[in-house]
Amino acid sequence: METITKAYRTGGADTVLDLTADCADFVRPLGDGLLHVFVPHATAGLAILDTGSGSDDDLLAALGDLLPADDRWRHRHGSPGHGRSHVMPAFVPPYASVPVDDGVLGLGTWQSICLVDLNVDNHERFVRMDFLPG
Repeated sequence: METITKAYRTGGADTVLDLTADCADFVRPLGDGLLHVFVPHATAGLAILDTGSGSDDDLLAALGDLLPADDRWRHRHGSPGHGRSHVMPAFVPPYASVPVDDGVLGLGTWQSICLVDLNVDNHERFVRMDFLPG
């Protein structure tokens, strides 16, 4: 198994960050297999979705409606609504797997691998990429 961990800065706002190019660079020399991507954080997730057409903003809007940044959360440390960030991985899981054919991600035409982060208190995220040869 080949593994790398990369650090990303997500900033102080709800974020959908496209990781596809980094994932593609990682698997390019590795042949056939499976890419597994994992975020070792309790407040971030990974989504495979269309980006650039507004779907990333739609996802953030939907999560904002579903998980508002207000004072309803029992988990209350940090900025207002921080507790929602701890609930989000139940809806946007911290992992994704993508087939790899001859070093090419097996994504659909409009699919991208994205880090989703609603935690404005933690600006640095780590993403682990594992390649399992097939």
